[in-house]
Amino acid sequence: MIEKELVSGNEAIARAALDSGLCLGVGYPGTPSSEILENVAALGGQAEWAPNEKVALEVGIGVAFARGRSIVTMKHVGLNVAADPLFTIAYSGTPGGLVIVSADDPGMASSQNEQDNRRYAIAAGVPMLEPSDSQEAYDFTIRAFELAERYRCPVLLRMTTRVCHSKGALIRRPNASPAPAIAYEKDVQSNVMIPAYARIAHRKLRAKLAELARFNEEGEFIHEDHGSSELGIIATGISYQHARDAAPEASVLKLGMTYPLPMERIRKFAAGVKRCVVLEEGDPILAEACLAAGVKVEGKAEMYRFGELSVGRVRRILAGDTTPEAAPPAGKPPQLCVGCPHRRTYEVLRDFGCIVAGDIGCYTLGVLPPFEAVDTCVCMGASITTGLGMRHALPEAEARRVVSVIGDSTFLHTGINGIVEMVYNRPKTGHVVIILDNSITAMTGMQENPATGRKLDHTPAPKVVIEDVVRAIGVDHVDICDPTLDREHFAGILKERLASNDLSVIIARRPCILAAVKAKAYQLGGK
Repeated sequence: MIEKELVSGNEAIARAALDSGLCLGVGYPGTPSSEILENVAALGGQAEWAPNEKVALEVGIGVAFARGRSIVTMKHVGLNVAADPLFTIAYSGTPGGLVIVSADDPGMASSQNEQDNRRYAIAAGVPMLEPSDSQEAYDFTIRAFELAERYRCPVLLRMTTRVCHSKGALIRRPNASPAPAIAYEKDVQSNVMIPAYARIAHRKLRAKLAELARFNEEGEFIHEDHGSSELGIIATGISYQHARDAAPEASVLKLGMTYPLPMERIRKFAAGVKRCVVLEEGDPILAEACLAAGVKVEGKAEMYRFGELSVGRVRRILAGDTTPEAAPPAGKPPQLCVGCPHRRTYEVLRDFGCIVAGDIGCYTLGVLPPFEAVDTCVCMGASITTGLGMRHALPEAEARRVVSVIGDSTFLHTGINGIVEMVYNRPKTGHVVIILDNSITAMTGMQENPATGRKLDHTPAPKVVIEDVVRAIGVDHVDICDPTLDREHFAGILKERLASNDLSVIIARRPCILAAVKAKAYQLGGK
């Protein structure tokens, strides 16, 4: 009998990577991608958390330069951090299979924007695959490794929240794609992107994309449901599932490789139906590409660009309904946990009337009542540098109220450079940075980071000591305190540091109450 499993899209990717002879999985945790590497490790594979996505991709590139197969995972905004190596490795490619997972978040279930990372495939010039369910997440991952090696190029695997977390039936194919032997072969012209070699590589890249477009026309990643000639739907990813439910009578062309596009197959399909509608979550990238190529299609109305699609929304799109949508039912607003160690910190910042440059993490919730103590939040690591900008610009009395707040994992992700900037270009009024160290990467699901002293699988690891790092960079004052245990002590330190012209880092250290229980279990050998 064929054995089936019921797994999520993220679990399917982990299984496919292992069944493809994965050498190393590396990434940075971020919803909705975090479970991929956690499952790789749980199933016995090699996986690690990197300090940030740029580092993760560069480690994965190194594995692929040695002909190993690597998978690099991140949420959509993480690809912004990894964009620097992405654009160059698209030119050079690697002999080993390099698969990059971008887990996009339409509707911003847990993100600061809902950017559509299909644009990265186009801008960087790398092929992109988009699964629509768990089985395709598995199959496409295996093929992504093979295509990466065949065409010597990274492959982007674009997931979205619903495909990442929804469960479906999976049939595995262990050893379906044996991994090549690990070895390094010197190839300077391919691997060193000095201008002379990069000019050649750019031309090769464009030729490679033309070859991939011809390959996509052959139809391996195309699925066509033959239905009515009155209505045709072109869909990708989860939109295909919604289309089948919303319009079972329609003919549907599902595209699995969404860059480069099989434009001739699209043209033929559109010509065979009276009305052709493009269904896609996010930006109208596919619809615009079709229209630019002279293919007569309808895109969705602008109002459907925002948030996830659903069966109901697809029915509205097909009906041309642009009346206001019903407001979603009110939910309970998120809040810091009752026992969260950050609460006392925000109470003091609120009471002091500080201008707080915030960052990405569970502590961002300090913006909400009863604290209302976060004034800005841009991206990972921006709290320190944004705060510095305000310190430079504001009149002295206002500048002295500015405080940057950042978490331990985020500090190691992108905050260290901000401390370097602070020391190198110090404001006249100095600056105060508060590192909220709860000893875990909390908001994405209690993942480890370089300061916890544990690896991805929770086994012991060397520990990066945050206070040693900031002292070594040259900060004038480094204070360590526990605002939960002694609120007045913390308030006194903050008051003193705000009044000085020195550079100060206050580490507010107390373990997350949820993580502390797990950490104790890890020490006892549990999970």
